[in-house]
Amino acid sequence: MSVKVALAQINVTVGDLAGNAKKIVEYARRACAAGAQLVLTPELSLCGYPPEDLLLRPAFMQACEEQLLWIAAELVDCAGLHVVVGHPRQRHGDRDLRSKSWAVPARFNAASVLAGGQVLRSYAKRELPNYQVFDERRYFVSGRDAGEAPLVFEVGGLRFGLSICEDAWFDEPARAAKAAGAQVLCVLNASPFHLGKVAEREARMAERVADVGLPLLYAHLVGGQDEVVFDGASFALDGQGQLVARAVMFQEDLLLVELDAEGRVQGQVLPLPELEAQAWGALVTGVRDYIGKNGFPGALIGLSGGIDSALVLAIAVDALGADKVRTVMMPSPYTADISWIDARDMAERLGVRYDEKSIVPMFEAFNASLADEFQGLPLDATEENIQARIRGTLLMALSNKFGSIVLTTGNKSEMATGYCTLYGDMAGGFAVIKDVAKTLVFRLARWRNEQPARRADGTIGPVIPERIITRPPSAELRPDQKDQDSLPPYEVLDAILARYMEEDQSLAEIVAAGFAPADVERVTRLIKINEYKRRQAPIGIRITHRAFGRDWRYPITSKFRA
Repeated sequence: MSVKVALAQINVTVGDLAGNAKKIVEYARRACAAGAQLVLTPELSLCGYPPEDLLLRPAFMQACEEQLLWIAAELVDCAGLHVVVGHPRQRHGDRDLRSKSWAVPARFNAASVLAGGQVLRSYAKRELPNYQVFDERRYFVSGRDAGEAPLVFEVGGLRFGLSICEDAWFDEPARAAKAAGAQVLCVLNASPFHLGKVAEREARMAERVADVGLPLLYAHLVGGQDEVVFDGASFALDGQGQLVARAVMFQEDLLLVELDAEGRVQGQVLPLPELEAQAWGALVTGVRDYIGKNGFPGALIGLSGGIDSALVLAIAVDALGADKVRTVMMPSPYTADISWIDARDMAERLGVRYDEKSIVPMFEAFNASLADEFQGLPLDATEENIQARIRGTLLMALSNKFGSIVLTTGNKSEMATGYCTLYGDMAGGFAVIKDVAKTLVFRLARWRNEQPARRADGTIGPVIPERIITRPPSAELRPDQKDQDSLPPYEVLDAILARYMEEDQSLAEIVAAGFAPADVERVTRLIKINEYKRRQAPIGIRITHRAFGRDWRYPITSKFRA
């Protein structure tokens, strides 16, 4: 006795209920044609993840219910096929178990088993995450708190128990499923990517298998949704916790596995890409889906000849194609010749549109307008910021006129320390490398150049000119300016940033780890005083376990300094 199961690793869009439902049906039919008897879709696959406050709208919940019934009816001709769909569910006539009010129905992060044109049974998620990017307790009631039982259902003589994402990180849901008769654990997931997360997931699921002694199937979402990215890499573990199947990362896939009553599982294991490749895949996916799902015709990038804008350009071309990317070089009085030479060279290598628009006349006009006000005062960051704001104004004007979204080019190190200009280089619609520290920027640029790439002239070679990577970083807003004039070396800055911001270490702990007290005080002070800038920055792609976005919520006004 064996059962073939398909893990439908799909890319859905929040709120596109009809489109998501059609995709679920499409993958279910493909699975059925391949001989599958059971199809697992990801967490909240019907509505997309995270739906956020859409869940508070009665019309949204009603539409989800209608689309679930449509999927069941649409698959009525797939005899013997069971499909598990993740969706939000509302229990009518019940009370909200948190507010103790009977006026508000209880909502659940749910999964339902569909077969024979019917919704057979439903399961409610028991563990609701409320950390990092998650705030599920704002919307959902725990199935455990609502008195809902574990769900075990039979297909082909095997009994499958359902869990949803966070459930599988705790002992109780899996033990409850086993106690209810489950022989296989099925876990529906929408687990946002960060570097190292894939290996962490597989290790934790192996612990779950070791605890209950049951095979585990992990169906995972793929694609970008605002600032979070889902990496796919759905997988299966046998009854001993060994990895026996893994799907591709950052692409839709239909992973087929075969199970028997002895806990044996057969499938194909695709290797995990190296860390830089995973980061690149996440960034490309985030750009492609943000621009594509929101209907922008293309992207616009201010190309400076520096490494940050070069990296963003390479990512954008990989995500969208050269025909949908336009670059603009905007030299100032302080722009070195090698900057526009390298910028033009890279644009030619990638085959994107490239224009040069000098900001010198506009900069002189601003200075003339302010001459009376600034008379007798030395040049400082004011004049530097005027240059950045002129560039931001030009880019946003082109964006308004032609519809393409401006991709900002600031990295995490700059965002942390405020080494960026409000309404200048921060102006734009999407911050591609907002969660990429400067040291990782260099690593990714070198990694991309090591990958075989066909350039616009038909030759194979690096897409980023070597000098862009090797020259000292500079904002080029004053003569002979270097980033390190204003900041500690990036190796030091990024290490302190990781410890303070991502690991929540105190200043004393960071100093005890060997960092100079002056550097620690300087960097952490800059992080704190620049919160007001980050609140006004565009959203960007999250690739670490703590980014300046949904999972960073610090007050702008604060006197805490430890």
